[in-house]
Amino acid sequence: MPHLTRKIPHALSIVTLALLAACGGGGGGGGGGGFGFIPPASGGNGGGGEPPAAASTTLSGTVATGAAFAGAALTVFDQTGAKVCEVTTTPEGTYTCTLPAGTKAPLVIRAVRDDLTLYSTTASTATGTTNVTPLTTIIVAQLAPNGDPSKLAAAIQADAGAVTAGSISDQVAKLVAALQPLLTALNLSIDPMSGEFQANGSGQDRVLDSINVSVRPDGAASNIEITVKALPAGEETAPVSIVFRSGDETIVPLPAIDTAALVQPPTPAMVQSLLERINACYALPVEQRVNSPINPDGNSFGTAANVVAPACRTLFAGDSPESFQSFGAPIGRDAGGARRSFESLFRFGPTNLKHDRGNFEYFYPNGDIALTYRWTDVLGNTDNDVFNAKVVDGVLKLTGNGNAYRAFVRPQSEKKDYLKHQNLVFNSAGYALSVDNVLSQGQSVFSKVVATTAAFPGKELVLVPRAGLTTLVLTADGTASGTPLNSAGWRMAARYADPAQAGNPSDFETGNLFASPQYTDEQLAKIPDQTVWKLEFFPAGGGNNVVQYVRTFSRAPTIAEAVQTPTVELAPALRAELLAETQGVARGIVFPAPIPSDPEANNIDFSAEGNLDGWVVPGGALAPTTFLVAGRGPNNNRFTDSITVRTTARKAIINCQPVNTPSDNHCAQVGPNAYQYAQGSSVSTFIFSARTARQVDVRKNFEVWTVTPLP
Repeated sequence: MPHLTRKIPHALSIVTLALLAACGGGGGGGGGGGFGFIPPASGGNGGGGEPPAAASTTLSGTVATGAAFAGAALTVFDQTGAKVCEVTTTPEGTYTCTLPAGTKAPLVIRAVRDDLTLYSTTASTATGTTNVTPLTTIIVAQLAPNGDPSKLAAAIQADAGAVTAGSISDQVAKLVAALQPLLTALNLSIDPMSGEFQANGSGQDRVLDSINVSVRPDGAASNIEITVKALPAGEETAPVSIVFRSGDETIVPLPAIDTAALVQPPTPAMVQSLLERINACYALPVEQRVNSPINPDGNSFGTAANVVAPACRTLFAGDSPESFQSFGAPIGRDAGGARRSFESLFRFGPTNLKHDRGNFEYFYPNGDIALTYRWTDVLGNTDNDVFNAKVVDGVLKLTGNGNAYRAFVRPQSEKKDYLKHQNLVFNSAGYALSVDNVLSQGQSVFSKVVATTAAFPGKELVLVPRAGLTTLVLTADGTASGTPLNSAGWRMAARYADPAQAGNPSDFETGNLFASPQYTDEQLAKIPDQTVWKLEFFPAGGGNNVVQYVRTFSRAPTIAEAVQTPTVELAPALRAELLAETQGVARGIVFPAPIPSDPEANNIDFSAEGNLDGWVVPGGALAPTTFLVAGRGPNNNRFTDSITVRTTARKAIINCQPVNTPSDNHCAQVGPNAYQYAQGSSVSTFIFSARTARQVDVRKNFEVWTVTPLP
């Protein structure tokens, strides 16, 4: 039996996009790729800079996005490119560095935590304060070559005059002038670079808590956006924001801001307290969290009424889990498999689940807040997600979203690597729409779902059910009767990695929806981070339509931004094995007959021969958290199977996952609750997926099918 049809593809990878964001998420320029390539200068200072420090001095400050940027690796580089300080930021988001005698200014400061990076700079080695925030990252982008904050240290090494006290002061004045309408409304003044403050929601931190910042290098400059976290007047109210380029001579200031809309946001301490209380609930064993019977597998079934631990009940508004509902799902765990909210409370696996990296993102019209966070389980699985909450008597309580159906709209960055056709490798950017296909007696309850947003006037995206898939897909012509496509991803722009390749990926990727005409990078850069999408659900059996709203946390990247970011790659050995296995096979990997006596047969073992790593995560790339395979069953209907993977994992196994619909036959049952891929099932694509703190889906696809005819 061929090696890969038994082990199945050992190739996988995921694309990652690190976006800088203020008040809870911010990186810019590579999330840790940093300045390791800069060798210390052998001599000279490039024609500028102040004299070296004669004695050791102390540099300190606050590292914050509104919330403290705690646990970040902070490095200070001097004019020679040398690392003169390496520390970890405190839980309060502060740092202190003792600079050795001989340290040469200007200095660049970099703070890295996961995929997020903040920068700052100072023209002096004297004892003093230099903060590191999203606003200081903007200043560094404005001073750096091509607007890339990660390149400023190299520029200073080449020319110490690249940064002076005067050039910093000029950029600060320009930025503060653009923020003045907000500062006036808050009755505050700020010194972003050297003003002392604490990450406690007051003073300068109140300003950081009131904005989201994005800094996105694209190779020529950085696209920068500042969004005010004001209370929206209604569901479709657009946020107040400004968008500019790092090289712009002037910045158009924020418009006048209604003081009444600047509702006091939850303080970082409130956010941290909520996450600590959630952790305290999950620290309890499942038999203390709920009072329903524990099954032999250690898990339980039940409803919100079975949640009895005070540490858990008091997490919710009104101290009532019974009143919580999100996406139409109450709290509980259903024996029949119906989706419920907080099912993890009823399972032993999430015991000691940890929640951190909390950040207030925006207000809903009713005053509730969207809070992004990271969860990590005891096995090392981790991902970024969102809670809805509200302030009750000075304490944050979890609330449901009031929506009837599970549906999302997220920006997406995707790279497709065609193993057999390297000239067809391409990047795309757009939005991924995800709507669960709700079934009744095996049939979808929806005839269609229509998505619109004021950000794209006149554009309607129509989603419909497709046999064998658990989520709706887009249609080719934007009508309910149009041909269902392969996915619900709207690719607004796509570009080949090989500049010599003529045409566009849409020429042969006919199973996916591409904008026509496609958007330019300039157009994509002008899309606001917070776009409000209206989703209208049309019931198949007639009756009243249901309307839901989704507000994004970030925009889709430009193609130029996307190509600046490293992505997951296949291990060379696995790439070679996949190429050898799929040569001459148009559909990729095709499975032979199942072998009931061999539980390891006809699954997907994504590792190189010898159980070696299947994928590599380069520096600055997001590690995948989800691994998916896509293909067709023997009846030619499409399927996708997926698993969660640890961020430290570099290989994985996927077993066949049957879908409970008559049209799905890609799995064959070989025993009680045991399945293998059916004979004739094929896998054409391996997909790595991750999600940034700002809820951007980053995907890397490895395509093993044969493109015919070639474009």
